[in-house]
Amino acid sequence: MTKEDRQNAILEELMTRESILVSDLADLLDVSSVTIRKDLTELESDGKLYRSHGKAIAINPFTSNRSVNEKEKLSPEEKSLIGLEAAKLIEENDSIILASGTTIQYFARFIQPIHHLTVVSASLQVSLGLSNNENIEIIQLGGALRHSSKSVVGFYSEQFLDSCYASKLFLGVDGIDFDFGITTTDMREAYLNQRMMKTAQKTIVLADATKFGKKGFAKISNLEDVDVIITDERIKPTEAALIEELGIKLIIAKKKDTELT
Repeated sequence: MTKEDRQNAILEELMTRESILVSDLADLLDVSSVTIRKDLTELESDGKLYRSHGKAIAINPFTSNRSVNEKEKLSPEEKSLIGLEAAKLIEENDSIILASGTTIQYFARFIQPIHHLTVVSASLQVSLGLSNNENIEIIQLGGALRHSSKSVVGFYSEQFLDSCYASKLFLGVDGIDFDFGITTTDMREAYLNQRMMKTAQKTIVLADATKFGKKGFAKISNLEDVDVIITDERIKPTEAALIEELGIKLIIAKKKDTELT
């Protein structure tokens, strides 16, 4: 078997599973672990896989802090579908918290209540977008501005959340890892999200399927602390099964079930 054949075999193996140990690849391809490590190094340099703790995985599990303008261009159709499904969960006389992130921004476009709705928002852009609807009472959190997300963090936001109660928190995340939990890239935002979860009766995570298997720098909570996850059709069956095993309600936004306006 040539090096090219061997590396193709490694990539084909990763298409059927999320990760594989170096030792298992060595046994499968009947070569030494040293040879496999060299192959993995080359494949990682080419951006075809990621190496971590003696194994190869199909994607880079870490996510970086990007600007809101850059994130908005990623998976726009899926985020719209997710936002539309999230809007269906809003009930009469709800008091909801909206965290930051582009998926939350897409969601906000579908918030059009005919009844009174109280919205506590961390995002400046979301607050501005909702401001034309007279049925929505908007409470903009104060604090330090995160330029990358156009949202606020810090003591003043946290202090306000200690003095109120909400029925639902709609939370965007940068990563969902079944062992580590839900994460974001900013420690201050993670801490604010934790306070939001304590304030809300129910936590609803809005995350497109690319967020699964990823980790941000700062942990928000364990996955078990989440009540609902709304994602898109690209979620893997194994991931969907794990979510349901944890007792979390899973909503999959499907193109055939929705019409975007």
